[in-house]
Amino acid sequence: MNDASSPPSLSRQQAGQLLQALRAEMCKAVIGQQAAIDDILIALIANGHILVEGVPGLGKTLLVRALARCFGGDFGRIQFTPDLMPSDITGHAVYDLASEQFKLRKGPVFTHLLLADEINRAPAKTQAALLEVMQERQVTLEGRALPVPQPFLVLATQNPIEQEGTYPLPEAELDRFMLKLRMDYPEADDELALVRQVARSPRADMLEVATLRPLLQAADVLALQGLASELPLDEQVLDYAVRLVRRTRDWPGLTLGAGPRASIDLVRCGRARALLRGGDFVTPDDIKDCAPAVLRHRVCLAPELDIEGLSVDRVLEQLLDQVAAPRP
Repeated sequence: MNDASSPPSLSRQQAGQLLQALRAEMCKAVIGQQAAIDDILIALIANGHILVEGVPGLGKTLLVRALARCFGGDFGRIQFTPDLMPSDITGHAVYDLASEQFKLRKGPVFTHLLLADEINRAPAKTQAALLEVMQERQVTLEGRALPVPQPFLVLATQNPIEQEGTYPLPEAELDRFMLKLRMDYPEADDELALVRQVARSPRADMLEVATLRPLLQAADVLALQGLASELPLDEQVLDYAVRLVRRTRDWPGLTLGAGPRASIDLVRCGRARALLRGGDFVTPDDIKDCAPAVLRHRVCLAPELDIEGLSVDRVLEQLLDQVAAPRP
C-alpha cells in the first residue's frame, strides 16, 4: 500500500486509465446511474464533499458503499437519527480507571470516506458537529485540534420528499458541500438489468459490493487531486466560471445567489471533470456541465416560482443558456 504522505507520480494517461477502471468497477454494482458515478468521482478528484439526494430505493447508500469498496483507505458510516449527539460523531474524553486520566476516544469522523446516512434526520446541533471537519479537516476535542486522515470526504444522503422527523440542513453546512447530486429513476433497460441481477442475489433486495476490487489507495487519490489542480485553465474559462456564479446573485427568480466558495468549487470541479474525461485542459463545457450540481443547493428559488412548480434546476438551466461561454 502506498504511503499517503508521499503520493505516487501519475501521468495523465495513467490517471485516465485508473479512473476508467474505477468507473467500470462501480458500474458493476450501481446499475443505471452513470451520471451519479461520474459526479461522485468528480467530488473525489476535486477533494470536495457531496450531498446525494433521491427518493428511497435508488441506491444512494449503495453508490457510496461501492466507492468505499473500490477504495483501499478507511471508511466510516454514521446513521443519523434524532437522538444522535455531536460527541457520537467527533468523539469524546473518557476516564480511564487504570491510569486515572482522561483519554480521548476518537469518533467515526476520523476516516478517509465518511458516509453520513440520512443526514437530515439529526437536529441542527448534531449536524453542526460536521462544520469544522468539513471546512478545516480537523476536529477540536478537549481543546486539542486533531487532524483527520487525508484525503477526507463527507458523502451525505438525504430523502427530499420526507418531511416528518427531518431537519433542514443549515445554510452554512449546505455551502460546505461541493456538489449536490440528484439521483433519478433508472431507464427501463437499466431497471430490467438491475432487477435481473438482484433477483439472483441471496441477500434479499440488495446489490452486492463485496465482489468489487479495491483499485485505489489513499495516496492514489492525493495524486489524482494533485494532477487535477495542475490542469491548464485559460483565463477566459476562469472568468466564465466566475460570471456564472455572480449571475445567480441578480437573476430573476432567485432570492439568494451563490457566494465565492461556489466559484472556487466550480473551477475545481471543472478541472476534475477534465481529468475524468481524459482532457489536457479545462473547457467551458467542463464548467457548464458541473454548474447545476455546484449551484443548486447554494441558491434560493423565489416563492412565486416555487408555487408555480418551477424547479431550481430549471431556473439554472435558463441561466446557463443565457450566460455566454467563451469561444475558441
